[in-house]
Amino acid sequence: MNTNAKPTIVIVHGAFADASSWNEVIERLQQQGYDIIAPPNPLRGVRSDSAYMASFLNQIDGPILLVAHSYGGAVISNAGVNASNVVGLVYVAALIPEEGERLTDVHSKDSIINPLLIERQYPTGSDGETAPEFTLDPAHFRRGFAADAPEERTRLMAAAQRPIAGAAFADTSGPVAWKTLPSWAIIATEDVGAGTDIVRSMAQRAGAKVTELKGSHAIMISQPQAVADVIVEAAKFVSQPDRGYRLREDLIEEGNRIARDQKRPLFQVIEDALVGHIKGHPHS
Repeated sequence: MNTNAKPTIVIVHGAFADASSWNEVIERLQQQGYDIIAPPNPLRGVRSDSAYMASFLNQIDGPILLVAHSYGGAVISNAGVNASNVVGLVYVAALIPEEGERLTDVHSKDSIINPLLIERQYPTGSDGETAPEFTLDPAHFRRGFAADAPEERTRLMAAAQRPIAGAAFADTSGPVAWKTLPSWAIIATEDVGAGTDIVRSMAQRAGAKVTELKGSHAIMISQPQAVADVIVEAAKFVSQPDRGYRLREDLIEEGNRIARDQKRPLFQVIEDALVGHIKGHPHS
């Protein structure tokens, strides 16, 4: 695979939404010549969703830049490990779990979502058994998900939202791709969905290059140009020679230590190390 080719950008939506929530961003990326695919996220559980997504990614030729919103962040973190053509990750108001972490154990002081959820049952296909799934109460959808989006738009989104299974929160995350791939993260400063606090702390833990934007959880709707700009920045970075790389986990651990000591993103530590190596070995 030529990792220096222009990547295909695959966008993974999160809970209480579908791929149409990305339409304004997709339009801007297509205008810049990028191939975009926005597949449906099953929203049934981290393990099964990431397995589905990895299978989907492995059937795409060439390098892939993975982009995700909300719960989709957990899916791409896991799926990217099992798709060798993924060269970078962009998290947009997204959850970024560590290996062994469950989303149900992640608590945000900023999020107001839990009291707004409606629980229903769906058949699991096993001897009449059912399991819980959740939707966001349409009466409170705008307040909890997209407070800065037009009201007429959020009414449509509330009606068309896709439910998420309880297993999505209970599943334990497997190995995560952000430990070996360059990552970017957009933090929505008024996110009461996933919660600005937890999204920010997860992005910092992952060593992602962080951009903070004023807006709600649905930042890709309220600020599509700014979101598209970050994605293009990532796409251009991984298209450069020697940029779409995977790093050994021991190097990541050392990089994380340096990043913590210097209070800088891991992304910048890696970039500085690469620049230093190139300058020290100009003909290698």
